[in-house]
Amino acid sequence: MTESVTYAYAVLRVTEGLGVALGGVEGVAGASVRLVPQDSGSELAAAVSSVPAEDFQESALRCHLEDLDWLETVARAHHAVIEALAAHTTVLPLRLATVYLDDKRVGTVLREEADEFSQALRRLAGHLEWGVKIYAEPQPDTQATREAGAAGTADGLSPGRAYLRARRSQRHSRDEAYRAALQAAERVEAIGHTMAAGHARHRVQQGELAADAGENVVNDAYLLPREAAADFRIQVLDAARGLPGVRIDVTGPWAPYSFAAPPGTQTSATDRTS
Repeated sequence: MTESVTYAYAVLRVTEGLGVALGGVEGVAGASVRLVPQDSGSELAAAVSSVPAEDFQESALRCHLEDLDWLETVARAHHAVIEALAAHTTVLPLRLATVYLDDKRVGTVLREEADEFSQALRRLAGHLEWGVKIYAEPQPDTQATREAGAAGTADGLSPGRAYLRARRSQRHSRDEAYRAALQAAERVEAIGHTMAAGHARHRVQQGELAADAGENVVNDAYLLPREAAADFRIQVLDAARGLPGVRIDVTGPWAPYSFAAPPGTQTSATDRTS
């Protein structure tokens, strides 16, 4: 029989029907999801699955985390479980690949940190996370160069002078887009200050993560009461009004990943197996 360890997805408050809702949800490695309570009859619990120890011990996990296909599969399953939970109760999402030796260890952690978990759950109750990405979209270099170059030629400039004018126009377009994006960011932050219960700033997306057009210059998350979400979205999207070269994307709602930070989750996932 393959040795297993306990994979933890989130800490939560148990609500009526939650166990039934998890019945059709597949966790990491296709495992079923169950609840481990703090104590018998307690409302505080963790959602967990049994996963092969050989894949989640420290050395194996270190290798797996460099395998993008494996990581994506685990992340999708992790996210699916948390979203299923968030549809029924307030959750504190745990970091990807948070692993314990067994359910007994999970229960011990819940008891040791019950006050902190409970406080965090009360803070997040009735709130969800929304993502806000702001992109600077300057005029494409080739288009800017072509238009400025054509204008220069029409004005009687030599090809060399026309090229220099085109390069200046190109830089001006980029500068204008970034200034406009900064103005949009200031508008969004002002909206968030008024409406949101929390604001988290994340690293902007680059490389393969930045699949959309334009350059991602803001990648933030806001914690919002459910009833304020629709108005927040409208106001944030309107923050790009009158600002050429700026695009704002609003995503969500999500479980409050950016605002959970329950006790102990800042340590390495493999540290939790002791």
